[in-house]
Formats: sequence, structure tokens, C-alpha cells
Amino acid sequence: MKVTFLGTGTSQGIPVIGSDHPVCLSDDPKDKRLRVSVLIEVEGHNIVIDCGPDFRQQMLSNKVTHLDAILFTHEHSDHTVGLDDIRPYFFKQGDIPVYAHPRVMKSLHQRFDYIFASENKYPGAPSVQEHLIQNEVFKFKNINITPINVMHNRVQVFGFRIGDFAYITDAKTIEEEEAEKLRGVDVLVVNALRKEPHHSHFNLEEALEFIKKIKPKRAYLTHISHRLGFHAEVQAELPENVFLAYDNLQIEI
Repeated sequence: MKVTFLGTGTSQGIPVIGSDHPVCLSDDPKDKRLRVSVLIEVEGHNIVIDCGPDFRQQMLSNKVTHLDAILFTHEHSDHTVGLDDIRPYFFKQGDIPVYAHPRVMKSLHQRFDYIFASENKYPGAPSVQEHLIQNEVFKFKNINITPINVMHNRVQVFGFRIGDFAYITDAKTIEEEEAEKLRGVDVLVVNALRKEPHHSHFNLEEALEFIKKIKPKRAYLTHISHRLGFHAEVQAELPENVFLAYDNLQIEI
């Protein structure tokens, strides 16, 4: 399995529009962060988790020539509004499979009514195969995918485990029975917004405590804001098995 971090930033990305914060002005490319998403290449299939507003740019930058499925964590804009940009894949491949909680699928229907229209569909619009998922294991092809239920303040979010890899974003709390699904993972990706507490995201301290609890071989931090600090400085403070993810980082599991 190969995982590419397509974007590692929070909802505004880094740099933030109009900001003069030192991290936003950094010349280090690792401090430039698109909205959060990952590409998982497994058994010849390309699976993307979330497609936000930078989806087109991410697909072009990583030369992704085919897309086999999209998994949605939740309905917030920085995770969903790139859905229209699946059009080139649709024209080549046909309907693109999308997997989402029923609540999230309903939100997609409202936001992209022209994609989901059953009558008088605009001829240039893409189409998808809808797959509703609950908090139980489901299959894509012959690949088992385990949802991990987390809470983003009062918003339910799905993380996903595929084999020895697990990806969680926008988490603030995780019930013990959900955390148990992560036992034994080699690689854990988890959000770490900033150093100060936040009402709906792990801060750095909370993310590190969660990693310590799960005990993966390696952990990567994502969904990062400029307020976490400079990539190089923060990385130097982390435990030896914990890494700040950055855009276009590729890892193998």
C-alpha cells in the first residue's frame, strides 16, 4: 500500500488569504498546505479520502490518471466541495463510486443536486455510484474498510482503517470501543490543529496522547493550521516515531 498526502492543511489552507502570520510567509514548501486529503494506492486501485476545494490541483500535481473510489469523512466544505472535479474521471471511466454516511450523502445531494439528478440531467455533469455506509466494515472490491467513528465537537465523522493503515481527521473525542479498532496499526494518521486547545479538533498535546495510547509503529499529523508553527521547528519537538505530514509526502505500508 502506498499513501500520498494530497493536502495536510486545515479549512483555510496555508498560507491563509491575506495573513501576515510568519508561517503563512514561510519560504519552506513544507509550510504550504492544501486542504486535507489522502490518496491510497492498494491492490491496483486508487482510493481518495475526501475531495475538497483543492482536489483538481492535487490530482494534477500527483498525476492521478484514474480514480476508483472516494470515501467521505463528513460533509464540511473543506472535505467535499471538489466533487465536481471528478468530471474527467467520469468521462473516461463512468460513474465514480462514492462512500458516505447517509447524512453526508444527503448533504452532497443538496450541494450537488445536478450531479445526483435523475431527470433532465445536464449532459456535462458527472455521475456517481452511491454507497451508504454505517459504522461497520464494508468492502470496496475485495478490500475491507473499517470506519472509525469520532466526534468533531457535535458532528459525527468517520475515520477509516484499511489493513495496517488508519486515517482520522477532524477528531476531538473518540469512544474507547472505536479506539480499539485501531489496535495493531502500523501507521496512524491523526489531526493536530495547533498547540492551543480547540473546541472541535485535537490540539498537538491531545493528538500525541492519542498516539501514545494506540501505539502505532509510525504516526503522522495532519489537518494542520498555521498556528501550529513552522514545520521544521515542530518536527524537531516530536517523538521519534511521530512526523508532521506535508503535502505530496508519500509513505509505504
